[in-house]
Amino acid sequence: MANRHLSRSVAIQALFEWDFDGNGKKDIEDILKRDILEFAPGIDDASFAKKLSLSIVREKEKLDKIIERAAPEWPISQISIVDRNIIRLGLFELLLGNRKEVPPKVAINEAIELAKAFGGESSSRFVNGVLGTVYKELGEPQKGDTNKKDDPSLSADNLPEDMLAGAVVYRRENNNIIFAFVHDVFGFWTLSKGRVEKDEDLKGGAKREIKEEMGLDIDIEDELGENSYIASDPERGKVKKRVFYFLGKTDQKELKLSDSGGLDGVEWFEAKEVINLRMYDDIRPIITKSIKILSGKSVAM
Repeated sequence: MANRHLSRSVAIQALFEWDFDGNGKKDIEDILKRDILEFAPGIDDASFAKKLSLSIVREKEKLDKIIERAAPEWPISQISIVDRNIIRLGLFELLLGNRKEVPPKVAINEAIELAKAFGGESSSRFVNGVLGTVYKELGEPQKGDTNKKDDPSLSADNLPEDMLAGAVVYRRENNNIIFAFVHDVFGFWTLSKGRVEKDEDLKGGAKREIKEEMGLDIDIEDELGENSYIASDPERGKVKKRVFYFLGKTDQKELKLSDSGGLDGVEWFEAKEVINLRMYDDIRPIITKSIKILSGKSVAM
């Protein structure tokens, strides 16, 4: 673990120089080789530092979009070079890394330690805030002993509550069932959903959201279930979110993604392809139920 921490430290120093000199005017591999010789000549696994550095440079645009969403009051250019590269590194390990090797909490804690070592007085708090926001958006994966469904805070009477609705959208093509999913900036394929307006019922809210986000008209066929979680609202603080999902059928093929800042893709998938998609754990049971309804038999996912 100490060796990996050293690798992250070297990677941050290389990324700082790369970023400081204008994102690409100097080759990150050349910078990294020099920094390893200077700061970590006896490092056992230089490949980890190289993997981090090259991956962060490659995924920079994607990572920066996530930072902009998690810290909208801080444009990328206004975040210090050290802080933004530490956040990029933490986000890469949190979202795109191997969770078996680096669990989410480890990724966040390592980034905080880097901020304490290389950043300013408030860097660790800022890094923790941005990464913590993303971690909560992900549903706090591998949090440990607390099951979200058993969390007593979910039934707290003093929490404001938002009602959301969404749908598993499908169409039939010959003998195949085709599903439509949206792709978010965190790198996951997920279900289209949104807040139910005051003048709507749940089904009406789901149909409107699908139309707005995917460009599809759907007919609601079945209720699929509900997910609940606690989210942090910048103005209201902790908010309970209740999401009601439906099964929706469409005859349309053309997908049209909305301009939502949180989504970057929409696509059709055959049922056999769904198992290989990167998805949030809490929506897999919803999708599994929809497949069971449509196929009339148990389908393992």
